[in-house]
Amino acid sequence: MTGRAGAAVAALALAAFCFGTTENLPIGLLPLIADDLDVSASAVGLLVTGYGIVVAVVSVPLVKMTVRMGRRPLLAGVMALFIVMSFAAAAAPGYGALFGTRLVTALGQAVFWPVAVVAAAGLMPPEARGRAGAYVFAGGSMAIVLGVPAGTWLGRAIGWRASFAALGVLCLLSLVAIAVLLPGGRTTGRDPVPASAPDARRFRLLVVTIMLLIGGFFTAFTYITEFLTRVSGFSGAAISPLLLVNGVADIAGVVIAGIVVDRGPRALAAGSAAVLAIAMLGLFAFGTAAVPAVVMLVLLGIGIPGAATAFQARVMESAPGDTDIASAWTSSAFNVGIAGGALLGGALLPLTGVRGTPLAGAAVAA
Repeated sequence: MTGRAGAAVAALALAAFCFGTTENLPIGLLPLIADDLDVSASAVGLLVTGYGIVVAVVSVPLVKMTVRMGRRPLLAGVMALFIVMSFAAAAAPGYGALFGTRLVTALGQAVFWPVAVVAAAGLMPPEARGRAGAYVFAGGSMAIVLGVPAGTWLGRAIGWRASFAALGVLCLLSLVAIAVLLPGGRTTGRDPVPASAPDARRFRLLVVTIMLLIGGFFTAFTYITEFLTRVSGFSGAAISPLLLVNGVADIAGVVIAGIVVDRGPRALAAGSAAVLAIAMLGLFAFGTAAVPAVVMLVLLGIGIPGAATAFQARVMESAPGDTDIASAWTSSAFNVGIAGGALLGGALLPLTGVRGTPLAGAAVAA
């Protein structure tokens, strides 16, 4: 993947990195924001929950509303909105203002992910479209591995507001690159990235499958820190290195998915789902021992990007109509799964304890 098209995909991956970082950054900055704005930890948590709910609810209608806009001006506009809201968040005088900037940024993300993945695919020949999508997903993965830790470090060093301002500056690079490198895309109702095998029934089944698989994963993974300390017996100091191991495995999963997806998206989807199920069942059965717990954590990291990439590719194959809108349904399914999984896991904690969450996650995903 070289030349102008490769550079454009890299710009989209950088934008994905920015969105992924800003979505999850309040988690790392939670005590700093809570102390500075004099609010509770749960109120800061709503900065993440509310963000995800907005993305899940408005993704499809917003993509439908913008379906006739050129992808270049649309994505450039989304990135400009991100920049403005990043600086607004950095200057927010209180919690209400910060919450408002989060909701507006979420509107941009609701459009960005569906359109960016299809735009990246459209830059490549059919045999490389899945790989292009994998590179965009890699930007989101790097946000968790690098972006949030770096933003947390910067926030602790000079204040949480600096973290949001830094994201605004970084996103300027993506905005310029997208404006210069990305083709204009659609200017009419024609779809420049048509599905290769449109099938409405298969598409609906894929959306439901994504929702259940992601929901099952987050039933377990939302509470993985507590599982590792309470069940596996790791100390609090070991959690950051363990999450780094998971993040490295996640990057490895992205690389593997990028190599495999265009050759066999169905096999990748089935294999990734099986890996996730095995990992969650393994955590439940063997997670009381440290070594098996780490092995299962690595499998979770490898499996989730493979599943995301494979199912996105399959949606692109079977979309019964506009692939941008089909991708928006995928984005909504992901976010519903994330929120639903977190809620289910939380509801199970007083009933089964944290050890029961991976078993429940495997049951939902299966």
